[in-house]
Amino acid sequence: KLYGIILSERTVRYHLKILDERGLTEVFGKEGRKITEKGREEIVNSLVSEKIGFVISRIDTLSYLTNLDLEEMNGDVILNISLINKKDLKQSLKLMKPVFSSPYIMSDRIVIFNSGEKIGDILLHDGMVAIGTVCSVTINGILLKAGIPVISRFGGVLEITKEKPPRFVALISYEGSSLDPLEIFIRGTMTDVHGLMKSGRGRVLASFREIPVVCHSNVKEMALRLKDKGIGGILTIGEPNTPLYEIPVGMDRAGMVIIGGLNPIALLEERGITAESKAMSTLYEYSELRPFKEVYRELT
Repeated sequence: KLYGIILSERTVRYHLKILDERGLTEVFGKEGRKITEKGREEIVNSLVSEKIGFVISRIDTLSYLTNLDLEEMNGDVILNISLINKKDLKQSLKLMKPVFSSPYIMSDRIVIFNSGEKIGDILLHDGMVAIGTVCSVTINGILLKAGIPVISRFGGVLEITKEKPPRFVALISYEGSSLDPLEIFIRGTMTDVHGLMKSGRGRVLASFREIPVVCHSNVKEMALRLKDKGIGGILTIGEPNTPLYEIPVGMDRAGMVIIGGLNPIALLEERGITAESKAMSTLYEYSELRPFKEVYRELT
């Protein structure tokens, strides 16, 4: 009903029968049906044309549902979920430690989910754990609640060196994508978070947003307030009607670059630890997240 589709029981039974005949689902006793491996592949690969614009739609939906109270520091924020092998958890925490002490994260708070737990629509199988990190789209939601609209334009890879200003070396528009751009860059190993931690030169995940010029001073004030509350992420706010990091902005808008929440996970991929990430995975209560240092001491 949320999406304007009303189904009767008869209609549901009819379509389930077709799915069974095509081998996409199978009946198992009185408990019902389960999706087959063929069915899972079909979900991933089908209706690609209808998924164009899915990412920007999800950004808008989750931004609206974010309700973090900056006074009490409770309420829902958006989480990225990254699945790794349980045996890799200790090593992963050790590798991520420098990133969580750097400016290239959204927040130093995380959550660890264990085998058997369900996060949103993800069920963790035996031998797997999940790391939840704060997603950068949370910034959109916080600003929206403050009456500031944010236009999400690109996800990209930001090159940072000591000799010259940062610049984007890869960009994908949210508007025309059926996949989250930052997930694509991680899978393509286009980042160099490890190099940035070691030498101050590297490439990190970041996104390019735009804000209306009339909100410019308010956004700067909000960025400082968020930083005081332990939520970073806003790397740079550009000047009105002026390109930022070589990216032009729309009329009467200013650019804003936000650090990707998946940078710690990108480093794991760089160091050979396989992680399956889902950006903007679910909403989660912020007060239930724990500081990385606390989790690190407990699990290593």
